[in-house]
Amino acid sequence: MTTAILGGGLAGLTLARLLHEKGEQVMVLEAEPEYGGLCRSKTTHGFTFDIGGSHIIFSRDAEVLAFMRRMIAANEQRNNRNTKIFYKGRHVKYPFENGMYDLPMEDRFACINGFIRNLIAVEKGDIKRPENFREWIYYTFGPGIAECYMVPYNEKIWKYPTEKMSLHWVDGRIPRPPVEDIVRSAIGIETEGYTHQAVFSYPLDGGIEALVRAIAQPVEKCVRTGFRVTSVKKAGNRWRISNGTETLEADRVICTIPVQHLLPCLDRVPASVKDACRALTYNSLICVNIGIRGTLPAISWMYIPDKTLGRTNRVSFPSNFSQHAAPEGCSSILAEITYQPGDEVGRLPDDEILREVTDMLASMQVCTPDKVVFSSVERQPFAYVVYDLAYQQNIATIRDYCAGIGIPLVGRFAQFEYLNMDGVLRSVFDFVAHDKPA
Repeated sequence: MTTAILGGGLAGLTLARLLHEKGEQVMVLEAEPEYGGLCRSKTTHGFTFDIGGSHIIFSRDAEVLAFMRRMIAANEQRNNRNTKIFYKGRHVKYPFENGMYDLPMEDRFACINGFIRNLIAVEKGDIKRPENFREWIYYTFGPGIAECYMVPYNEKIWKYPTEKMSLHWVDGRIPRPPVEDIVRSAIGIETEGYTHQAVFSYPLDGGIEALVRAIAQPVEKCVRTGFRVTSVKKAGNRWRISNGTETLEADRVICTIPVQHLLPCLDRVPASVKDACRALTYNSLICVNIGIRGTLPAISWMYIPDKTLGRTNRVSFPSNFSQHAAPEGCSSILAEITYQPGDEVGRLPDDEILREVTDMLASMQVCTPDKVVFSSVERQPFAYVVYDLAYQQNIATIRDYCAGIGIPLVGRFAQFEYLNMDGVLRSVFDFVAHDKPA
């Protein structure tokens, strides 16, 4: 049996490897000149940056974490997370609810008072159950934490009104803070949140792409890059996959590319499915890569909820992930800006975006423009899935259709789920575990 896998990102390459290990013939069809998807990296003038946003290796899933660490064995740097939120000129410990003591006194009072009053009101049943993401934030954290951080940051990264977002996805991704941790952090007793990422790994050399290259190694000869699929048709018991000039055949097709790219390749897709696909909401991403002379604080990454500082929602420091990510005597910064496809941010020229980010870094006292020795701008059209209120209905329509024609959807933008790297790998592991080819 020959399996054609559409897409050579983390999901497609892992799927190919695992199916190959089961004895299947596989071919991976990747549209870009290089495989790796959002997990690609570039090294220029000694600086290595991940071009699909900042990636680290961590997980609550012991099997997935062991797999990732096995893939980068002998090329791994382990780091203790030191993450901050830049709030009113202060470095507040992350997550925000564990950094209460770092806040200005009035904000600290507003957050702890609002949290406790809200907790009592919830327990008494005086507050109705939330029906959208914004209501969930207030219901869970109270008005102080909601208005100081949670709402402004989430609206900055999602570029979408929080009251128009579904809340079905938050359980497990945004933990509910224990009340004792809130009180401890407010009076200055050290507490930790998101402990599953308190220690994280990163490849010493090659950026996050080193992970996908290690995964792809046994099946690299089966990967076709530069093959942009334009047509997928069933002919009898075989599938024919074309890029417009060449047609390949396979016994089955598995999709790991965005459903927005898959559906136009299919014949006679019902209007209801097309409409559901058009209605799906997602964000694109701009990565601003900056290399500087000198050192940086030992911070892993930093969240920036303040809109007055510009459009950047997160800044990470790759040279703190790996000691080989920057030349000797230099350090590196990766700023991330999300935007909705077609909005004004996506039309901004690179030099304007770069100027905004360097001005922001100077105002935050991270670095001054005279220290910059390298810069580049990378753009990714598909970055984050946005869970709007119609998401569940729309994605169910698409998944049912694809299941009905016999094309499984695996991975972040095929399943159209907001999956981190470990979630992508879990989706692949589960698919292979239950895979029963016809």
